[in-house]
Amino acid sequence: MKAAHIKPDSDEIQSVRDHSYATADMARKFAAAPIESIIYNMGLLHDIGKYQDSFQQKILYGKNFRVDHSTCGTVEAARLFGKGPASLMMQYCIAGHHSGIPNGGTPQDTADDTSLYGRLKRTELLEDYSDYRLEISADKPDENELKKFLKKTTYDNESLIESFAFVTRYCFSCLTDADSLDTAYFCNGRRDIELTSDFGNCLKKLDCKMSSFKAETPLQRSRSLLQEQVYEKIRTDSEIYLMNMPTGSGKTLCSIKFALMRAMLSGKKRIIYVIPYNSIIDQTAAVFEDIFGDSMQILRHQSSFCVDDADRDEDYRQLIKNVTENWNAQIIVTTSVQFFESVYGNKRNKLRKLHNMADSIIVFDEAHLMPTEYLQPCLRAVSYLTRLFNSEAVFLTATMPDFDGLIKKYALKNSRITELVTDKSLFDSFKKGDFCNMGMVSEEKLLENACLQPSSLIVVNKRKTASRLYDMAPGKKYHLSTYMSAFDRKCVIDEIKEELDALYRDYPTLENVPKERHIIVISTSLIEAGVDLDFFTVYRELSGLDSILQAGGRCNREGKRQNARINVFRFGEGVESTKVNITRSLIEKYQDIASPECIKEYYERLYDFNDEQIKKNSIANGVTRLESIPFAEYADKFSMIDDNTVAVAVECNDESKELIARLKSTGFTDHRRLQKYTFTVYLYELNQLREQGVVKEYGGIWCLENNEYYSNDKGITFEAKDYYC
Repeated sequence: MKAAHIKPDSDEIQSVRDHSYATADMARKFAAAPIESIIYNMGLLHDIGKYQDSFQQKILYGKNFRVDHSTCGTVEAARLFGKGPASLMMQYCIAGHHSGIPNGGTPQDTADDTSLYGRLKRTELLEDYSDYRLEISADKPDENELKKFLKKTTYDNESLIESFAFVTRYCFSCLTDADSLDTAYFCNGRRDIELTSDFGNCLKKLDCKMSSFKAETPLQRSRSLLQEQVYEKIRTDSEIYLMNMPTGSGKTLCSIKFALMRAMLSGKKRIIYVIPYNSIIDQTAAVFEDIFGDSMQILRHQSSFCVDDADRDEDYRQLIKNVTENWNAQIIVTTSVQFFESVYGNKRNKLRKLHNMADSIIVFDEAHLMPTEYLQPCLRAVSYLTRLFNSEAVFLTATMPDFDGLIKKYALKNSRITELVTDKSLFDSFKKGDFCNMGMVSEEKLLENACLQPSSLIVVNKRKTASRLYDMAPGKKYHLSTYMSAFDRKCVIDEIKEELDALYRDYPTLENVPKERHIIVISTSLIEAGVDLDFFTVYRELSGLDSILQAGGRCNREGKRQNARINVFRFGEGVESTKVNITRSLIEKYQDIASPECIKEYYERLYDFNDEQIKKNSIANGVTRLESIPFAEYADKFSMIDDNTVAVAVECNDESKELIARLKSTGFTDHRRLQKYTFTVYLYELNQLREQGVVKEYGGIWCLENNEYYSNDKGITFEAKDYYC
């Protein structure tokens, strides 16, 4: 018997044979039916390299040398099953089941290369592992079933390569999750676990909550009628649903109700709620937890959330840590970054969850914020999950691009797409105010106008502008930007909410508010989504139309006032982005920039202008053969977060001080807990701070060394307080 694992603090051995068959059986249960045989054989062959004598010496006697065991299964899959797509898929997955799916490479690669071509040339470097044949028997996978499966999403060579790459990552997910789970069960007795939710009870609680809402004002009645349009289509089977609903129409609760109803009707295993920003997740998860209570066990997977902060017992916190690895939960709330970077990763820590995106209802909140440069791979991922893996997607936004046309242009030409809100005549009911073009103004004039209003929100494009305006502003003022830590931003937002609530409580019509009670909030775009604040007047620096309309959603939020204004302004001439140039021309063309016609033209012009950039970010770009797909290279490049920014940790409270002290003394800390105590700067700004000697790197994390450069209300500055006070 050859050993695969030895239980810690024990002499108990799991044989390679037992582990291989257990992994194969479990992986097959995860898999879609047409590719079960491929995934089963991957499980059988993935660890046959452990039959090498050097591996047995290593595991049984603790010999300290590196053993390449994954290449053996790769070579054997090629020997047994030839060069067909099923065999190739097995080779990619087995080769990378520890180190990550490799690049395909080229025939010129040598055994020194880490590509698949290079790995297949290492036969002379491998020891004899043929004893596996006495215990493990693999059968030829069904190539025809795979070809028929891929044809569902294939219409040319590029789409074939894209489809093959996606299905390969899915197979890798099934294999690595099964491998991890079986190993964990043997080594520590941990069986597969799941966060469960009762969809039926959740729906009952949600209906009870929504039935308590009043439908007295025209806006409230319109909200109810719009939502009814969505529910009327609950029995319409589709792959992708478009839910275009104005700000203030109850999109969040309407979308989760639709997801629950569709999940129950179609027998889906889980609901995945995908949100663009961490700040929106905090608010959305809090809403869900408040309504559903114990009926919904939510898995939150985001960079700024640490399960150690969860108000639960230790067993529950450990459970969440475990299921975060593979998303074995029925309700998942995550970010767009986590979702799409998982789909397009190549290593097990990201890809292991991909197979659990199948058989799901996937809601994409603020879907218009999918990054333009990655629009094609994002839309293709959604199309493959819905066409091949029995999921359904809901695109939710108040500013809906022509996703029907975009999906059919950049993803699947024959996707089944259903528009849930077809009658938009009620959209005008949600118009909170008029968008007015102020033109060019000075910073002094802008602040002078804002000071006259009982509550004003000024949203600008740059963090340094926000910081400067904050210094200039008189009276009761607040500042928000990513120069501040997430912790401090939340504290400021909570304080703003309290101030606004008190203002509306004392002056319900916001008339005759004394000047000392006036409030000015100066922010970057981070306030435009997921921050539920209501201002008397909003000022928005010229930017993309979607950003302007989102900022407008913070003005007169409940529609209780007449003649509310959202003022669009510019500070001066300069280099303007494509989004700004398009918006500037639309402001001159349309009397109402919030009209569906204006929004439609904005996105048409934006995506037409960026067409080449959108097409460039395909994994199939420049690839002509399945054997040469650059899995690792593409995963390294696929980043939805600006790589030009760096996070810097700062002391905000006792917890952050303890985390940073531990990092400085040991080089290690709880990175996830520390995340909320970081602010971001561009690389050139980091260099400015380095030159002044106020930041230092510990264990790969930059820390602010001089707290005179940071304040809770403004965040990081680039001069110490004694220089600018």
